[in-house]
Amino acid sequence: MRSMGGRARNRVRNGSVAIALAAIVGLSSFASAAHRRTRVSAVGNPSSIGANAPYASACVIEPVTGTMIFDRDMHKPWPLASLTKMMLMLIVAEKLHDGSLKLTDQISTSAAASRMGGSQVYLKEGETFSLDDMMKAIVVHSANDASAAVAEYIAGSTQAFVVMMNQRAQRLGLNDTHYYSVHGLPPKSGVSPDISSAYDCAMLARELIKYPDVLRWASINSAPFRHGSFELRNTNHLVRTFAGCDGLKTGFYYKAGFNVVATAYRNHMRLIAVVLGSPRKNENFTAAANLMAEGFAQYEMYQVAHKGETVKRSITISGAVITEIRPVWSQDVAVFMKRGEADGHVKVTYDLPGSLGAPISDGQKLGIAQVLLNDKPVASSELVAPVPVMAGGSLMHRLLGLL
Repeated sequence: MRSMGGRARNRVRNGSVAIALAAIVGLSSFASAAHRRTRVSAVGNPSSIGANAPYASACVIEPVTGTMIFDRDMHKPWPLASLTKMMLMLIVAEKLHDGSLKLTDQISTSAAASRMGGSQVYLKEGETFSLDDMMKAIVVHSANDASAAVAEYIAGSTQAFVVMMNQRAQRLGLNDTHYYSVHGLPPKSGVSPDISSAYDCAMLARELIKYPDVLRWASINSAPFRHGSFELRNTNHLVRTFAGCDGLKTGFYYKAGFNVVATAYRNHMRLIAVVLGSPRKNENFTAAANLMAEGFAQYEMYQVAHKGETVKRSITISGAVITEIRPVWSQDVAVFMKRGEADGHVKVTYDLPGSLGAPISDGQKLGIAQVLLNDKPVASSELVAPVPVMAGGSLMHRLLGLL
């Protein structure tokens, strides 16, 4: 969650924790006893974070494991406003990934796109920018005209792109979500608003952060547009005020209130916070910052093992000069859990053969390690050979290998 320097390295470290599974632990202190509809997964001392909250709904998720550590009415339907653009961002990111789009693609502005109201970069009919520049305008400045232009370029029309958006939402299982526009502007009379929930926004954000381009755009504080004659200023204030924040999107109109989907990376762990329906400006940012700060304070991604680290078990080898081999972890393994609860609660068991015959190839699977939290399996990893083991050796070694 950062710019493409240290932030990119942090994202690589985050991605390496690919097999971490959720600890069955709740963030009880996020919830107030006054909110009976707030779901938490453990009993504890309530704090004031959830009490009298200045929003309609909210949630916080750890995206690697998918653990929801806080929610308040997270399935409550709510108008998205410009959070609608998150699905456009995902479709573009996926098409960049599969090669059907390129950042250098030139996007021309139609007459219809040039007439978009609300937040915009004042595109003129026929004006052309690269897809990369258009996406900066969309993600950083929430430009409605750029959203329409990109949607038309991909699908031929904004209406056709809306169909793509709803199809993608359905495949993701976003059951609380339906799109009617590509930009999230207030609907005209008789037209339904783009609708979703805090939960669905968190799930969509969980997909978005898989793509470095999305976080590159979303973490920009400000950037020049149209050869510097126009400055893009990030509508997400948290990229400037909350350490580790590198996204993701904001939205506002009167009936929707102030919405934000925010994500931050600290100490090898990422969190996503969604706050919908704050009635006053900046309260959405304050609430999201408080929720993430509480999550970072109370939880950690506890590192169990690093890729290439040797396990404390050995396997006898026959038919080779060497007589035993110690497997190594095939990947990083971490467990998401409450801070300070690792001692005595995290254990590792090994499923390894007592002996093997040569040859053994470099990286060959030798067994499985399973991580237990409070005696419940929460993660596993293949254990592999650290080096190749060739068959052969002296006559005595070969004879011993046959016994």
